[in-house]
Amino acid sequence: MGEKVIITEAGNGIVEIRLNRPEKRNAVDFDVMTELEMFLHQYEHREDIRALVLTGDGEDAFCSGGDLSAFHGLKTERDAYGMLHRMGEILYRFAVFPAPVFALINGSSVGGGCELAMAADTRIAKAGVKMGFIQGTLSITTGWGGASLLMERVPSAAALEVLCSSRIYSAEECKAGGWINHIVPASKYREEGMKIIQQSLPDNPAVGRAYKGISVNKLMQSLLWERMEKEIKGCARLWEKEEHHLAVDRFFKKS
Repeated sequence: MGEKVIITEAGNGIVEIRLNRPEKRNAVDFDVMTELEMFLHQYEHREDIRALVLTGDGEDAFCSGGDLSAFHGLKTERDAYGMLHRMGEILYRFAVFPAPVFALINGSSVGGGCELAMAADTRIAKAGVKMGFIQGTLSITTGWGGASLLMERVPSAAALEVLCSSRIYSAEECKAGGWINHIVPASKYREEGMKIIQQSLPDNPAVGRAYKGISVNKLMQSLLWERMEKEIKGCARLWEKEEHHLAVDRFFKKS
């Protein structure tokens, strides 16, 4: 597919999408967006696919969210909205993908990385990883629709606490809160994760796709995209505020 997103057909109808920017903790930039869009365009209508697996390269990070060095030049609400809306559409397309989608969380995941994970139907985390919707520390909200997706996965009150705290959670806390489904041993996370995925899938791809269709219908009836779009617009308004730009400047100075 490209240099920053590696696509592997793992056999038996399972396709792996691996973010390949370990030096940037697998952060999303415009190239990553383009490659994910290319993947979706090519694979959304393939009826032989039993499942997608979203993961990251390396041992340290699943996805650290948006690449601030790539997006820091976006200053206005309009500029920010273009980027946020584009990635929000990608997450929505994963959420309504015709086959089950799994996130195999190989390392820590923060900010937009958590939003990406919530686009999956099932999340499998390596023991020891940490996760957090830390957007509030940058004086913005989730900008890719991740809050709306989180509220599809856990009760709204629990989601609100996670989002407003902007703190980092352990894998065990995430599982207790319901936004991680499985924790697998760090030493063999991939082997154990793929075993869970295989055991979760029916032999006939049409069966899994039919059940996923029921889930997608529920998401559409709940007006998921419309809710994500409102969330994206809200983040774009905060993005242009001085508080956000000052917070990003402080982040770069600490880095």
